[in-house]
Amino acid sequence: MANHYLLPLVASLSLFSALITIANAAPPLAFIIKGRVYCDTCRAGFETSASEYLEGAKVRLECKHFGSGEIIHKGECVTDATGAYELRVEDDHQEEICEVILVDSPRPDCGEVHIGRDRARVSLTRNNGISSAVRYANAVGFLKDEPLLECGLLLQKYALGDSD
Repeated sequence: MANHYLLPLVASLSLFSALITIANAAPPLAFIIKGRVYCDTCRAGFETSASEYLEGAKVRLECKHFGSGEIIHKGECVTDATGAYELRVEDDHQEEICEVILVDSPRPDCGEVHIGRDRARVSLTRNNGISSAVRYANAVGFLKDEPLLECGLLLQKYALGDSD
């Protein structure tokens, strides 16, 4: 009679052991960072309806250790025809500060790095309540050498233009 109770126990322990083995063999965490690079054609300091998205802009991802500032991970990519990029990052980076940083513009007339819009921080850990592996970085942008003629009127619509 005692063997009758052992069979379900042994089966349960075997199943539990198999599940642990599968969990330990799971592939490493991976994140996909998505973002865009734009040309600030009005030199407004943010995206406007006149902004142009840059194909061929280069961005770099840097993950630095909180304490030491040492770069633990980095990668680069180039934007597509819509100014969008995707970076795949392996592993969890909970102990690091990760940022997407502007590197190079494909346009000589829109290559000035806009301080404040030159980098976007992204959280690359599962320990923050975000279940998706896709992380969206804020858009980053370069400044056009000379603003477009229509920018004065456009910025007035945003109530940012000169009142003259």
